[in-house]
Amino acid sequence: MIPELGQFVVILALVVALIQGTLPLLGAQRGDERLMALARPLAQAQFTLLLLAFSALAWSFLTHDFSVKNVAQNSFSQLPAIYRFTATWGSHEGSLLLWTVILAGWSAAVAVFSRQLPQEMVARVLAVLGLVSVGFLALLVFTSNPFERLFPIPADGRDLNPLLQDAGMISHPPLLYMGYVGFSVAFAFAIAALLSGRLDAAWARWSRPWTTTAWTFLTLGVALGSWWAYRELGWGGWWFWDPTENASLMPWLAGTALIHALAATEKRGVFSNWSVLLAIATFSLSLLGTFLVRSGVLSSVHAFAVDPTRGLFILVFLGLVIGGSMTLYALRAPRMVAGGSFAWFSRESLLLANNVFLIAALGAVLLGTLYPLFLDALGLGKISVGPQYFNAVFVPLVAPALFLVGIGPLARWKKASLPDLMWRLKWAFGVALVTAALLPLTLDGMNLQVTLGLFLALWILFTVIKGFAQRLQHAGPDRWRQLLRLPRAFWGMQLAHAGLAILVVGVTMVSNYETERDVRMPIGSHVELAGYRFVFHGVEEVPGPNYLAGRATMEITSPHGRSFMLYPEKRNYDASGAIMTQAAVHYGLFRDVYISLGDPLGDGVWTVRVYHKPFVGWLWAGALLLAMGGGLAAADPRYRMVLRRRRVPDAEPALASAAAPEVR
Repeated sequence: MIPELGQFVVILALVVALIQGTLPLLGAQRGDERLMALARPLAQAQFTLLLLAFSALAWSFLTHDFSVKNVAQNSFSQLPAIYRFTATWGSHEGSLLLWTVILAGWSAAVAVFSRQLPQEMVARVLAVLGLVSVGFLALLVFTSNPFERLFPIPADGRDLNPLLQDAGMISHPPLLYMGYVGFSVAFAFAIAALLSGRLDAAWARWSRPWTTTAWTFLTLGVALGSWWAYRELGWGGWWFWDPTENASLMPWLAGTALIHALAATEKRGVFSNWSVLLAIATFSLSLLGTFLVRSGVLSSVHAFAVDPTRGLFILVFLGLVIGGSMTLYALRAPRMVAGGSFAWFSRESLLLANNVFLIAALGAVLLGTLYPLFLDALGLGKISVGPQYFNAVFVPLVAPALFLVGIGPLARWKKASLPDLMWRLKWAFGVALVTAALLPLTLDGMNLQVTLGLFLALWILFTVIKGFAQRLQHAGPDRWRQLLRLPRAFWGMQLAHAGLAILVVGVTMVSNYETERDVRMPIGSHVELAGYRFVFHGVEEVPGPNYLAGRATMEITSPHGRSFMLYPEKRNYDASGAIMTQAAVHYGLFRDVYISLGDPLGDGVWTVRVYHKPFVGWLWAGALLLAMGGGLAAADPRYRMVLRRRRVPDAEPALASAAAPEVR
């Protein structure tokens, strides 16, 4: 009964989304306040319905209802309760339902937290979000029913994919979807602005906190996915340039460009058309990632194996979204009068240059990801584009963008003095360059890649410090109090930039100085790596809730004489018979010790792979600071100010004075 209720509720949500996507939009065009007023309650109703449907599916998993095909294929009676719950989104159907719930949640949030915005704008935004929901709910209803019954009812399920039975998968997909779907709000604001014929600073101000929040969630999702792969796959890598990983990186790069472009649009009224185009591109790339993961064109540990019908449906939907939005952009954008002017060297020009490098890097990733697929589709053969291409092309494009991160926040709006900025940053540049050149000499000799990476990281950190000093130069003896009074948006920007620097240090050090050994180890034998001594004490059988594990005991002694134990495993899962490697990691501030258990060779002998990974943890620490900075910036109180209808508040002179683009 509960699955049928869930299916009915999804169909009802589709009807509500269809009404939400049409009547308020019609009301906004006609100026009918009664139709526009329907947008908020419809958005909230849709969210309530889909939350009920998701609860019904989760209940089916938690109660072992194997009469539901989705449950039978992705659960098991011995599966721990936490993984029975996460199995709700462990399949294509379940994850798509989660996607629609999150999309409806974003719509409901806009309905609740945008009550001070003009009614026409809110109606258009929620209508666009409703139409996006229609596409995904139609896919759910017509091709991907998560409540489909199965007869005869099996005695037990096939179990959840062992790769997904990990703590990282509890939060990785929801966070990733919060980012993907969150960019639909930026997309909806952009389309609403085009429909209204006004691309002004107020539009950017309304859109900016939603965009930054979505970017924050996507940052956390991508970082957590990297950490999951590092721990779970047993390869010791943190980024593989897998096409599905690239599918999450591309909207992140576009979203990063978007939040910087929106800053210029809000403050100076410039780049309005460019910001709209980026909003469309960012959400389109999120949909492209959905197509790649769910169409069956990729073979990846991150992808769902689905039939071509679903892939064709998503491809048509992607074409409608991109084609429709770009057609509207082509019709309306040329009629917009750009506002504001700026000198060749200014914060605006630096933000624009930063955007150019980010989009170029995005293009390189997009080409490397899609080109092999196009060749395969045209029957021209199969090729593989791997890390060698991405590292050779991506890094040279990102490096200039990282350098500009240090300069941009210190330059003035509209017009800046290059000689003055060079003079103010001479010590930051000099100390960063000398330190980055000398540090590799203390490790393993001169290394230009390490020098470049450390220079960029130190450059960003020193300019962050300079940014605080510049803000407090006239604070006097009350400096600490003034520091705490700085705007949250400024703190968020600086924290995010500092996190980026820490991430760059982690990438640089682990990429150039990690070491590994793949060895044959009898009981009692030892191996040494990077000053660490690894002693193998054998493997014992340990039963798990739904698997039988061979658990190795490894005793590790550090260069300082401290000892600790690690227990890597080889697991054989009961239902599927899959054999999986569970790596063991000893985390440290400046290094990780990583052990992966290989195959038995007989007589108690096993193959073992040991790794020493310097500074690898700084990757995720930096990503966490990036996300914290984004969250802090989105929570700036000025975004919660009461906005006067149809005009920019007088409390923001920079906004009020910005020349707003209008339709001529």
